[in-house]
Amino acid sequence: MQIGVYGCGYLGTVVAACLADFGVPVTAYGSDSVNTTLLASGILPFHEKNLSDIVRRGVRSGRLMYSTHLQSMVQRAEIIYLAEDANRDMEAISMEIANYCDHGQILVLVTPVPVGTAHRIEERLKASGRNITVVSHPLFLSEGCAVEDFNWPDRIVLGTNSNAAVTSLKALYRPLVMRGVPVIVTSHQTAELVREASTAFLATKVSFINELSSLCERINADAVDLSLALGLDKRIAPRSLQPGSLGGSFTESDMDSLANLAAGSGVSLKILTAAREVNHEFCARIMKKISGAMGTIEGKQVGLLGLAFKPNTNSVVSSGSIRLARSLMESGAHVKAYDPIAMPDAQQELTGNVRYCDSAYSVAEGADALVLGTGWPEFRTLDFDRIRRIIRNPVVVDTKNLLDGPRMKALGFEYLGVGRA
Repeated sequence: MQIGVYGCGYLGTVVAACLADFGVPVTAYGSDSVNTTLLASGILPFHEKNLSDIVRRGVRSGRLMYSTHLQSMVQRAEIIYLAEDANRDMEAISMEIANYCDHGQILVLVTPVPVGTAHRIEERLKASGRNITVVSHPLFLSEGCAVEDFNWPDRIVLGTNSNAAVTSLKALYRPLVMRGVPVIVTSHQTAELVREASTAFLATKVSFINELSSLCERINADAVDLSLALGLDKRIAPRSLQPGSLGGSFTESDMDSLANLAAGSGVSLKILTAAREVNHEFCARIMKKISGAMGTIEGKQVGLLGLAFKPNTNSVVSSGSIRLARSLMESGAHVKAYDPIAMPDAQQELTGNVRYCDSAYSVAEGADALVLGTGWPEFRTLDFDRIRRIIRNPVVVDTKNLLDGPRMKALGFEYLGVGRA
């Protein structure tokens, strides 16, 4: 079974590499010859945990190939994944692919798209007389653990009315199906809605615990213990029940798309609206913590540890740390920042009075406050005795509750977590 993947960005690279790791031959198409050549050499233009090893393994084995020739990729493949990062004109791209289809290929749409897109594509293909089956296949990949999410999914969702396409995709996903991963077969519209609704529900969970963490601060309760106790309830689950800012490449677009769909359908999603507001207000809440500890932000040196929206990725899209850095600069602060991976991407996104440092210690030196914005594990093991000696004002604002609060206070820091007593 030959697989084609349209797209050599983040999503396409994950899909192509992981499918090749299943043991099937995969050809990934990219229009950018420089980027495609780098990938063919096993060099990724972004950071994603464990992905570079899988790409190199696939390339070395000959199962994973990269091409800038669309026609040859399409005509070789039986199943073609449309895996662009951005929701460009998926209908036009699908019709372009269809021009080269000659043996009833299956087009699998994994690019996040608004509800109704796959149905329109299928109708256009039928009207043009082309024998192509369209499958809506939302993927639930979290940046920083995308390989793990692909290989150990909670479910496989397939939107199609073609039994033959379901059979082919189940065969492709045999390593997962044999492991007992549920396969949900439904309509195009339902499959597309699953993704947006899942993101919105996650935002609601995070927003709920963010509001409760504010209550914890008022009544001397502990949000970390609360999250653990709530998360151990089998009806809730703990993974995403932690205070913090919700970000990522597709989070905002998923919630925007769902909100627009509801508005256009005359439906009011009040909980989604509230969840988005709470998520956006989290930055303002952290700013209050910082200003409360420092008296004033204007003219102060603030050190920011972490710029990626979460650990194990270089993505800064919708990053709470980036939003916080902007707010600090707007308030007159001088920002020093460090991230183990994401600084090149942050420099493209974040301009202004930011000094990028080569280590966490350089950030802390002379700072009036140190803010932990991304929960990189390495920040937990920093030498805080050393930091206490070089920081100007021993204030640490931990937006991820990563550090041991009592220990930090014992070292002489004014430690401020989120929802911590």
